[in-house]
Amino acid sequence: MPDPGLSPGPSGPAARPPLPGPPSPAFPAPGAAAAPAPAPSAGAVPVDAAVSPPRVPAAPSLGPHVGVPAEPAAAAVRPEIERILRGPSGLGTAALSLARRPEPSAAPQPPAVPEPVPTSAAEGTPVPGLYFHPIPEPDAGRVAEVSRRIKDWAVDEVQIFPPEWEGEFDGFSVGRYMVACHPDAPTVEHLMAATRLMVAENAVDDCYCEDHGGSPIGLGSRLLLAHTALDPLHTTPEYAPAWEESLLSDAPRRAYRSAMRYFTELATPSQADRFRHDMARLHLGYLAEAAWAETDHVPEVWEYLAMRQFNNFRPCPTITDTVGGYELPADLHALPAMQRVIALAGNATTIVNDLYSYTKELDSPGTHLNLPVVIAEREGVSAKEGYLKAVEVHNDLMHAFEADAAALAAACPAPGVLRFLRGVAVWVDGNHYWHQTNTYRYSLPDFW
Repeated sequence: MPDPGLSPGPSGPAARPPLPGPPSPAFPAPGAAAAPAPAPSAGAVPVDAAVSPPRVPAAPSLGPHVGVPAEPAAAAVRPEIERILRGPSGLGTAALSLARRPEPSAAPQPPAVPEPVPTSAAEGTPVPGLYFHPIPEPDAGRVAEVSRRIKDWAVDEVQIFPPEWEGEFDGFSVGRYMVACHPDAPTVEHLMAATRLMVAENAVDDCYCEDHGGSPIGLGSRLLLAHTALDPLHTTPEYAPAWEESLLSDAPRRAYRSAMRYFTELATPSQADRFRHDMARLHLGYLAEAAWAETDHVPEVWEYLAMRQFNNFRPCPTITDTVGGYELPADLHALPAMQRVIALAGNATTIVNDLYSYTKELDSPGTHLNLPVVIAEREGVSAKEGYLKAVEVHNDLMHAFEADAAALAAACPAPGVLRFLRGVAVWVDGNHYWHQTNTYRYSLPDFW
């Protein structure tokens, strides 16, 4: 088979152009006067005085050739979306409207956006031909504070790793990861909500599935019991104490329990339930991959991509509104078009992981499934051709994500929808940044 070559794309990172049209209230124009600092909500911990405020990039568009229309109010709104935006009608339903109402004065607001910060030369080499957007370097003050707090939590509160794993924990650079993905978080505690969940999810993956004692044998039982730390068991008084005690029995369950408790202090009930649903999706994906491992089955490419739609990063960008200190209403989040955008974002970011972790996984025992390996095996091509084809798949997913996000922004120009779509796009970019720059964990194959 001839070398398929690289997908059309930038030879280096492509910057997102400024958002066309008037700035959103959530993302004021660069140079706008800073709003007074809001009082934090109950349970939120303000940024320490010694920690620098976040450096939030100017409102990004949803891609290099798509964006929010200059006059959103003039965009055609599909009838089903118009119904949701209009809200219920009839006696006693005024309070249920999704129309914007004044927020309580104590509700956290996103920080004012300063002048754009030039993107510095990031550490690490991006995958050649990969379609992505660069981001400014994450705020160093916030990175340091989140890194300090997450290690204190991991060591002192949940005892998530033994001393010999400390180097790996530090090398994960989770503080830099989450600050890069959530630049609009109003407080460090909002960032910590995402960071604890990320660390807990990785503890489950490592200890139950992969690197540190994981096994496909019996995985379903372990995942089910761990999931009850997120989605509590409602049982009789006789059996509740044994379940509660089980939540402290291993590091993954301790981490899930603690991270979810912190998260629900900031999230609304709807946001918490949304996250539980996405974690069930994640666990279903783990089980499919484990079943293939038990039978030494290499799936078809489309089967692998179906598994990766569940075993992927989706729980992370889906909480972008919670971490940002606002809520995308449940009806708008549940729109099929929004669900497709979130799924495409999760799928694209997960293939980024397949590409950057490729050489790391080749060094692990046994056959580790990732998209390049599955393509090479199922399509009968070389390892290099499989890898380059996986780059093309990623780029196609990214273009679909950006096109569909722009179409949804045009069809449903509610401020919360526009902000949520921007937040997901920023998460996608921050995820790539972390993979590219985490040279402790990742290196590229010698295919170029």
